[in-house]
Amino acid sequence: MLASTATLTITSKNYSSWSLRGWLLARFAGLPFEEDVLPPDDPSTRAEILLLSSSILVPCLVHNGIRVWDTLAIGEYLHEAFPQAGLLPADMKARAHCRAICGEMHSGFSALRSALPMNLRSHFPKFKVWSRAQADIDRITAIWRECLDTYGGPYLFGAQRTMADAMYAPVCTRFATYDVKLDPVCRAYSDLMLGQPEMKEWIKAAKAEPNDIDELDVEF
Repeated sequence: MLASTATLTITSKNYSSWSLRGWLLARFAGLPFEEDVLPPDDPSTRAEILLLSSSILVPCLVHNGIRVWDTLAIGEYLHEAFPQAGLLPADMKARAHCRAICGEMHSGFSALRSALPMNLRSHFPKFKVWSRAQADIDRITAIWRECLDTYGGPYLFGAQRTMADAMYAPVCTRFATYDVKLDPVCRAYSDLMLGQPEMKEWIKAAKAEPNDIDELDVEF
């Protein structure tokens, strides 16, 4: 499918992990797009960021007259539109594994989301992680270790970045923000993802944002 004018609607780069996932998927796919940025004080986007919304409608991709919201749906669409990008592994078994861990991120880890909200402009050294959030961290790092061991790294499914790396990249920012201690394997993967040029671009823009959400900028 040929690339044409595409628009990706996102919200705050500092606070919105789902916006980052959709943005990374489009960048990993090689799709040129324009950003339509909704302010974080917009009532609907604010509800999403604060986990008070019953649905997640941002990010939303419009491409070739097709409108796709929901991050997993965006990833699947981009895989079909740009198969050469390899957003899903070529091997069927690995592809199923990739979809499974992406789905787990999409629907799970609620304790991590609420206890360690995404906030790229802040840093909380020696942050006290409560037990339910720690269970989510333990599960995520177990996923990382299994994938890196099975597929050889340096990314979760081998030498190429996939949908899974886009889905788990915001977790790397949370681990950095809240000073989460990681084993050497997971620390190396997290550092690798934070060092990606796309991540550096996003983080730089996030730190330049003028808007704050007071509920997410309290001193823990």
